[in-house]
Parts: sequence; C-alpha cells; structure tokens
Amino acid sequence: MTRLHLIPRLRLRAGFFLRLVITLLPSGALAGDWFDAHIHYNDDQVETFSPKQIIETLNNNQVSKAAVTSRPPELAMNLYRQAPARIIPVLGVYTRPEDKTRWHHDRHLPARLKKQLSEHSWAAIGELHLFADDRYSPVFRQIIEMARARMIPLLIHADPAVIDSLYSISPGHSVIWAHAGKYPYTELITDYLERYPALHIDLSMRDDRIAPDGQITDDWYELIVTYPDRFMVGVDTYSTARWRAFPDVTTKIRHWVSQLPPDVAEMLAFKNADRIYKLR
Repeated sequence: MTRLHLIPRLRLRAGFFLRLVITLLPSGALAGDWFDAHIHYNDDQVETFSPKQIIETLNNNQVSKAAVTSRPPELAMNLYRQAPARIIPVLGVYTRPEDKTRWHHDRHLPARLKKQLSEHSWAAIGELHLFADDRYSPVFRQIIEMARARMIPLLIHADPAVIDSLYSISPGHSVIWAHAGKYPYTELITDYLERYPALHIDLSMRDDRIAPDGQITDDWYELIVTYPDRFMVGVDTYSTARWRAFPDVTTKIRHWVSQLPPDVAEMLAFKNADRIYKLR
C-alpha cells in the first residue's frame, strides 16, 4: 500500500484522537452565542405559541439569534418587531400550505415579493422548495434576479440540479442549502462546496445522519473541519410538535457540535450564520 493510499486512513485516525481529546475538555465554545439558522413560525402555530412564547422559548434555550421565515411572511416581521436584536426576518414566499408545491407557477408572486422587499428590510428570501423538473421556472428566475439585485441570500430546499441552475443564472450568489440538500451525502456536499464558493449548508434535520447515537461520524467530522466556514445549524420548527421538541433538539445539536474543535464549533454555533444573515 502506498503512502498516498494511507492518507485518508491517517486523517480519520487523527480526527478520532482529536475528537477524543476535545470530548475530555470543557466545551467552552458552546457556552457563548447560539444562532438558529432555520426557524419557521407559521399561521397554524400562532394559536399554540404566541410571539411572546416564541421569544421565551429561544431565550430559555440560549438562542441569541434566529433566522425566522413564516407563512404568511408578515408573521416573521411581527416577531422581528417583538425582538429586533434576536430575530432575523427571512422573507417567506408562501401564504397558504399548498403554495409549497405551487409557488413556482404563480406569475403574480414576483410582484408581491418586490413590494414586500420595498416595504421592509429582510435578511434573505426563502425557504424555497423546488426540485429538478421545475428548475427552469420563470418565477424562480425572477426571484433569483430579485435577490441578486438586492444582494440578499436565498434559502433553498432543493436537489443538486436546482443548485446548478441557480448558479448558472447568478454565479457567486450567497445560497443556504437547507438540510444539506435532498441527498445529504458527504461526497456530494464536498463536490458542491468546491464548485460554488458562495454556497453554505444548513444542517437542520440531519442530526441523526451526522451523529447517530450522538457521536459525530468520521466523514461528517472531516467534512465540517475541512470547510468550517460553510456550515450552520438549526432546529427547523416546521410544525407545532417541532416547537414543543425545541429543547430536546437543541440539546442534541449542541452535543454533536461540542465534539468539533472549539473554534469550529463556535463557527457553526453562531459566527457563520451571523455573517450570512444580515438585514439589508
């Protein structure tokens, strides 16, 4: 066996011993600020969780900032007004549940978004659910061009073909790929991070894949420490039940993030999302 063939195995062994040392050290990197990069606050959640209760939930779980999108979008803006130092409003494009699968056919949507962007400051547009068969939608293209003109990121729930189409329209655009994409394989993600330097990965809903039984896997550890400035974490409160589970999910995320080197953990916990999500 050549030395070249030994390199991946040696890197994994080095990663194992580094994680062992870090596990034995205090996880100081997690004691500071925490930025949840994927929060939903939708109309079907309002009766169960008032804006005050949402802020209390974030506060009780030491979430110092949260990127919030909503259906309809006014709910995120109302929450922002409750706590402007904590809430980062993301312009959602849905007004009804069925919009999730139909928005890219709505020729009136770009005009509505343009009006909302002119009336308020938004940190990003999304979450946009879109898959390969619809990636050439004229509505999608208009939204990309709108985001590019205002230099705001797009939060995309999509497969790789959509990411390729987006970057063919707007090279270098800041994109947050929700849930590490439809196919969250480390080899594929590595490929796309190399292809598109402005692509960032939101790891929400992938905790069991990243850290089965609570222990971060070698391949995810290597990926994250190789690209420490490209990842962010979030709970993804897509339902009322998910809001109820917020403390447990946050604890699970903090546990596997604490297994990373402290400087990398700090980037995932706060710095990366804080750099990307800025009010314009």
